Amino acid sequence: MKRILPYPAASVVLCLSWLLIRNTASFDTVVMGAVVGLIVPLLSARFLGLPEPIAPRTSVARLGLGPRVGTALHLFGVVLWDIVVANLQVARLILGRESKIHPVFIWVPLDITHPTGITLLATIITMTPGTISSDLSDDRKYLLVHALDAGDEPAVIASIKARYEAPLIRLFPC
Repeated sequence: MKRILPYPAASVVLCLSWLLIRNTASFDTVVMGAVVGLIVPLLSARFLGLPEPIAPRTSVARLGLGPRVGTALHLFGVVLWDIVVANLQVARLILGRESKIHPVFIWVPLDITHPTGITLLATIITMTPGTISSDLSDDRKYLLVHALDAGDEPAVIASIKARYEAPLIRLFPC
């Protein structure tokens, strides 16, 4: 079993994510989700710094992964929730009066220094409707973000730092 499914939690999350993205449970979609769930963790394990494959009976707590796994799952839930809420907010803005939209570029100061963490932060911001990561300063201390509607720039910065950057710092310490 260890050779077939070395990263069971990652495989299940990827398969379920595939099914949610495709919004169907047809046979071919389930098979493709299973393939994605099996192959992606194997190909990306070294890049993401995953531990060696674990036996299914090994406890997460015994490996010392509890807080990291919990943080990753929490961040995943926050991002999914924010995507849903942002879709509704962007739809309301687009369907409303144009004069109510206040687009702005914001330089977000970064506390995270790990390159993978910075990349994931930029990706999360871009995945959330209404915001796009536009640039990273040469010293990697500031991320330029375009927000479709940002009346309160400090609040946008505080939200990004609290909701996304803080968990990423726990996942990718330097």
